[in-house]
Amino acid sequence: MPMSLHTFSELTQQRAFMRMWFARLAGTTGNQMLMVAVGWQMYELTGSAWDLGLVGLLQFLPALLLTLPAGHVADRAHRARIVAACLLAQGLVALVLTAASQGLGAAGPWISREWLLALSVVLGAARAFQMPAQQALTPLLVPPSMLPRAMAFSSGGMQAAVIGGPALGGVIFVAGATAVYATCVMLFLVGCLLVSRVEYAHVAPPREPVSVASLLAGAAFVWQRKALLGAVSLDLFAVLLGGATALLPLFAKDILHVGPWGLGLLRAAPAVGALVMSAWLTRWPLERRVGHRMLAAVALYGVCMLVFGWSTSFALSLAALAVSGAADMVSVVVRQTLVQLETPNEMRGRVSAVNSVFIGASNQLGEFESGATAAWLGPVGSVILGGVGTLLVAAAWLRYFPELARRDRL
Repeated sequence: MPMSLHTFSELTQQRAFMRMWFARLAGTTGNQMLMVAVGWQMYELTGSAWDLGLVGLLQFLPALLLTLPAGHVADRAHRARIVAACLLAQGLVALVLTAASQGLGAAGPWISREWLLALSVVLGAARAFQMPAQQALTPLLVPPSMLPRAMAFSSGGMQAAVIGGPALGGVIFVAGATAVYATCVMLFLVGCLLVSRVEYAHVAPPREPVSVASLLAGAAFVWQRKALLGAVSLDLFAVLLGGATALLPLFAKDILHVGPWGLGLLRAAPAVGALVMSAWLTRWPLERRVGHRMLAAVALYGVCMLVFGWSTSFALSLAALAVSGAADMVSVVVRQTLVQLETPNEMRGRVSAVNSVFIGASNQLGEFESGATAAWLGPVGSVILGGVGTLLVAAAWLRYFPELARRDRL
């Protein structure tokens, strides 16, 4: 039975928030480990930058196609149960990868390029439903006045997972991909059990027929608010152009000459910077000139990508990625806080779904863009081109989204 708003105590809120925090920590760690193993295994199987890009593309396409129904479901159903089901689905994918990498009997491993690509589609579909429900759930677990700090604290926890996940995945990969995938199974199961116990004041929305207008309501809401549109689209184009995650196996193996452990550290480096910045923002949240600071952070992100692209030093590459993560965290906190504070609860699922598409496009589609341009220009040329593109985007948004640039307070 849903808990009433009057009996939903502050203590219950705190417990629910922390359960959700730990569930996201476990799920994000598992996801990051999974991506390290899939990327390295794909590159070992094919040696192709194009195939590394395809892994990202095939995770993004389901998110794009399922965005509208996922947002609608998040506004109607119990959001914690949606997240639990999605974590369980990712755990099943990790279980299949464990079996495929280990093999059965004399047949041996049966993992292949096709299996990795097919399971990437399943992961993308699960994430498509998880992200809107997860984002729309957080504002229900904390008072509105605490939301900016809660967003920074949540992001800090996720960045800790992004640090630990790749590094742990890289170390465990020394024992083989099977060991990584088996660890992921356990982490997703823990996350599923934790989030299934999250309680919040779920109020069923009025029954209304599903229509094109109701499905598109989230997109229309963002389009009509130019500051929101500018914030989410800025992150899309900046990370789409400037991201280098898909190419890290190439840089680790062929340019910086480090093994899986080095790949894990490279993937974790942006999260180290993001974790430090999130701790800073939790203690000292942004209060003035948030629009200009967001645009400046995106420009700094582009500069970091230029440094990373030119670097042949492992230490300098780690430093550039760490600073890029700190800059990106400023953009993330501003964007997520704006989206949640300016959206009514009955629409948060659909608006969060739109935001999730932008995030997915910047990450998974960005991985495909990196792989495609690397196949054409090489990995160094791809990253440098992306860094220049990010700087141009920051300059363009300063001009074309003055509402965002002039935004003073969250």
